Amino acid sequence: MTSEENIEDELEIDGYKDDENTVMVRTHEKINGELCGEIMKMEEGYVEVRLLAIEDMLADEVGLIHGGFVFGAADYAAMLAVNEKNVVLVASNCQFLSPVKLHDEINVIAKVRHKEGRKRNVHVEAYVLDIKVFEGEFKTVITEKHILKLKLLEDEE
Repeated sequence: MTSEENIEDELEIDGYKDDENTVMVRTHEKINGELCGEIMKMEEGYVEVRLLAIEDMLADEVGLIHGGFVFGAADYAAMLAVNEKNVVLVASNCQFLSPVKLHDEINVIAKVRHKEGRKRNVHVEAYVLDIKVFEGEFKTVITEKHILKLKLLEDEE
């Protein structure tokens, strides 16, 4: 197999190949997959992300993983489920249902549940094996421009 074929295979697996069967990723392109998860499956309004719990995520010497990494993977999955260039998180309601430990494989599933104008509500669940460790509702907004390029406050003169 040539190196070019290898690259194409990798892109297809990760959901980045633009063809009839694969959704092109349009948001959060610079995410560190080691810290936020890798795309396993992606369809319009739906994504599966896998996050491996590594030592950099440890909260203590016993092996507990800080919940912020689980939340980060869930947030990333929600953004991918919406898959608009300028999607941002505006609110979430989440529950951490079970602890995650070093070397656990966390499987995150996100589904867009509701669309209204530029707003999207995304339901996210995360599992280690068959144990649900996280569940949340993520409220997102699609902005016309990048959030850091919006003029949020009028200049006072």
